[in-house]
Amino acid sequence: MLSRKIIVPVALVVILLSLSVWIFLVTNNKVVFGYNINYQPTQPIAYSHKLHAGKYKIDCRYCHSNVDKSRHATIPSLNICMNCHLSVKTGSPLIQKLSQQYINNKPVEWQKVHLLPDYVKFDHSKHVNAGKKCQDCHGQIENMEEVFQKESLSMGWCVDCHRKKENNAPTSCVTCHY
Repeated sequence: MLSRKIIVPVALVVILLSLSVWIFLVTNNKVVFGYNINYQPTQPIAYSHKLHAGKYKIDCRYCHSNVDKSRHATIPSLNICMNCHLSVKTGSPLIQKLSQQYINNKPVEWQKVHLLPDYVKFDHSKHVNAGKKCQDCHGQIENMEEVFQKESLSMGWCVDCHRKKENNAPTSCVTCHY
């Protein structure tokens, strides 16, 4: 049987090591706890929703063009970006980087921000066509310089919304798990 003289120091080392790793990961945005609240991956090219959706009031559906037709909101193709940026702010280093991707026919590998488990099937089109605003789930995107996951998107969070009388939304398991 192990003595207390061995167990206590080993336990302290394990606890301190675990705490050190946790602090490192959290402070370097390498890990997100809970339901990914505040998750904000680094994007390959800085993109300001605050500028585009906020200041210029570009409708979400202009860039996320299939959001009312598809289960997925879709990440915009470079063609969408270049509709404007073939002539707008062409001297900007960021736009030049974007243009090089476009010229070389290489997509920008944007990092997905709003994550759901594989066993959850969320249909954007049903929500958009039911009159839900993007901000209901994604937060005030038009005020975000860099997008982050505002809400938990947990099952409980979704079901709470579905249970509101004004939403008249289904709450059966097969609504999201199929």
